[in-house]
Amino acid sequence: MIDRIFIETKLSYIQAYYQELENVLGYSDQEIKGDILKLRALERIIQLIVDEIIDINNHIIRYAQLQVPEDFQSAFLILAENKILPEGFARRMAPMVGLRNRLVHRYEKVDVEILLDAIRKNKYDFKQYVKHMLEYLR
Repeated sequence: MIDRIFIETKLSYIQAYYQELENVLGYSDQEIKGDILKLRALERIIQLIVDEIIDINNHIIRYAQLQVPEDFQSAFLILAENKILPEGFARRMAPMVGLRNRLVHRYEKVDVEILLDAIRKNKYDFKQYVKHMLEYLR
């Protein structure tokens, strides 16, 4: 059985992290790139948001007894196939897991310019994710 309180708690964390993200993004790209603490804060906030999303996705997949995903990225597509997330949105969100992995595990050097551009362009997807999940819970 899906635990609504678990998901709602995770969604509230995402909303709090999103506000922190907005605070850091209030600085210019030059300020963020020039201050290692701001840059690391940005990286960590993205990791925290994506970790919460992964937890929610996995919880829904497990307790709604959906197909087990091959990886965390494909979990978005499984949610889309089951009409929990819109397909286009799920496809747009899935790469955030790869970004999170690169930040956390340092698989490859992350270009800060590309990182900042991607976050500024796609930050609203985090708010949309919360909206979609709240609609799902209704």
